[in-house]
Amino acid sequence: MSTARTRPMQHIDRKSLYTNLESRVRYLHSFLDFGANDIEALRGGSKYIQALIPAVVNIVYRKLLQYDITARAFTTRSTAYEGPVDDQPDETSPQILHRKSFLRAYLKKLCSDPTQMEYWEYLDKVGMMHTGIGRARPLHVEYVHIGAALAVIQDILTEAILSHPRLPMARKIAIVKALGKVIWIQNDLFAKWYVHDGEEYTDGVDYAPVVEKEGYLHGKRVLNPDEESSSSEASDDTASPAPPPGHPGIPEGVTASACPFSAMVAGMQGMKVNGETVKKADGEVKEPQVAEV
Repeated sequence: MSTARTRPMQHIDRKSLYTNLESRVRYLHSFLDFGANDIEALRGGSKYIQALIPAVVNIVYRKLLQYDITARAFTTRSTAYEGPVDDQPDETSPQILHRKSFLRAYLKKLCSDPTQMEYWEYLDKVGMMHTGIGRARPLHVEYVHIGAALAVIQDILTEAILSHPRLPMARKIAIVKALGKVIWIQNDLFAKWYVHDGEEYTDGVDYAPVVEKEGYLHGKRVLNPDEESSSSEASDDTASPAPPPGHPGIPEGVTASACPFSAMVAGMQGMKVNGETVKKADGEVKEPQVAEV
């Protein structure tokens, strides 16, 4: 008999993975060992990560506009945006500036509290809305482009964190690993809306009643792109009530806070990330020196 197994085998109910988001999140957290160490690493990386957001957004949209197959998604009215739409969008087109504001708000949302189920519910809703469900104006983005965009985001953040001039290597590795787990869980919460696995449990489910405005969850506004210009100046250090024991988002021994990515060591303002200048401490952004990606 093999003695290699150190923990008893866990039972995972297959049906629950496709019908209960909480069960799916619990399983992913367990499988990826997403726990207290990851949350502590993210707490230590918050201000740095948020300082990178403007540069990340510019690089991602430059990449999306580099290919006709991804740029064409921005030439149709598939969101709540009512402003002018350029037929051949570039980085200064009004619809692109609008979408950039939402990506900034989304990335800031990643710096909110993953010990709360609402955090993972919103990441799941982001996946759903890209398949056309939950929108008054259906939008469908093919999964190949979703995965590629997430990979670009992870690549930029990984390089920037590992390039930090003062953080110890062990801390850099911890931040990179924790971010990678969050991004891959988001990737799964995209994939669950695209793949056919588990259809025997979800066939016939009517998602029509979930239609909400962009940036809303259960009728509550969870993204506010209009405030993103000053968002990185604030630090969400206000304590919030801890969820009940056994909550799927909170590892044992971790106290919930309004933002688990708080208390980041600053000091990277002004560095270049693929040609983009990182946001300064006063909230201003230097004019980027654009580099091809």
